Amino acid sequence: MRKSVLLVACFTTLSLLLGGCASSLTGDSYSRDDARRVQTVRMGTIESLRPVKIEGTKTPIGSVAGAVVGGVGGSAIGGGRGSIVTGVIGAVAGGLLGSAAEEGLTRTQGVEITVREDDGSMRAYVQAVDPNEIFRIGQRVRIMSVNGQSRVSQ
Repeated sequence: MRKSVLLVACFTTLSLLLGGCASSLTGDSYSRDDARRVQTVRMGTIESLRPVKIEGTKTPIGSVAGAVVGGVGGSAIGGGRGSIVTGVIGAVAGGLLGSAAEEGLTRTQGVEITVREDDGSMRAYVQAVDPNEIFRIGQRVRIMSVNGQSRVSQ
């Protein structure tokens, strides 16, 4: 009974940790550091659009949380030295699964926006898809840049 409660608590903790890893990469999201900073604004016209996938985060949080959950779950199986062995196997497997789960849960759908800027240059920008912002070929857009990062908006 006690081990199952501990296992549920570990899974809940893993879910909360992985949920906290998600960040927004859309064109209308700014980090706290970017707020109130002067941005360079350029104008351009969309030449092409292409759907892309943006890989998820790969921090140690998923691996560590998965290893803890796997180790606790594995040690609940068997007794004596058997529980130690299954605990170690559970920790390794949990770490691998936790890492994969974190990457999968934080993966997002993105769009590659190729823009011909008013100075004649052509550049491609990748950002997460924002359901409230629909881009079209031939549309005039703004490109805002700050701290080496750029975003496209309408």
